[in-house]
Amino acid sequence: MIKLDRYDLAILRILERDGRITKSKLAEEVSLSISPAWERVRKLEESGVIRGYRADIDWIGAVKGSRIVVEVTLSRHTAYDMRRFEERVSAADEVTLCYATGGGVDYMLHVMTRDIDHYQRFIDRLLMEDLGIERYFTYIVTKVVKCAPDRAPAWVSEGA
Repeated sequence: MIKLDRYDLAILRILERDGRITKSKLAEEVSLSISPAWERVRKLEESGVIRGYRADIDWIGAVKGSRIVVEVTLSRHTAYDMRRFEERVSAADEVTLCYATGGGVDYMLHVMTRDIDHYQRFIDRLLMEDLGIERYFTYIVTKVVKCAPDRAPAWVSEGA
C-alpha cells in the first residue's frame, strides 16, 4: 500500500468523477502544474491504485434484464471447497460481483440475467456441479436506490 497525500487523494477523487479530464484541467483542479500532476497519475497507475479507465454503463437500463442478490452458504469450509466455489463464480458471466463474508452467510453474489428463468437455470447448474452449496437465498432487486461501487467514501479526507 502506497502512502497517499492530499494531492493524490484529490487526483483520485477527480479521476473517479471524470476519467476523461484533460491533463491541464486536472492540474488546475489540484493546484499543481501539468507535469507534477501527471507524474502523480502515472505513479498511481503503476502502483495499481488506479486500476483502469472505463465507461460506467447501466446495462439493465440498456437491455432488458433482472438483477438478483444471492446469499450462499457452503456445507464445508475447507480452503479447497471455498477456492473451488470462488473459481466457479468468478468464471460465471452472470455473476457481476461476489463478496466472501463473515457471519452467517459465506458469500453474497450480485447476479444479472435476462430474466428469472435464466437465473433459475444458472442456479440449477451451480447446484448440479456439486460445489458444496448447502443453501442459498434469492432476492430479486426491484429498484436500485444507490449505486456507487468503489467510490471514495465521505470519510476519506483530502488531508491523508
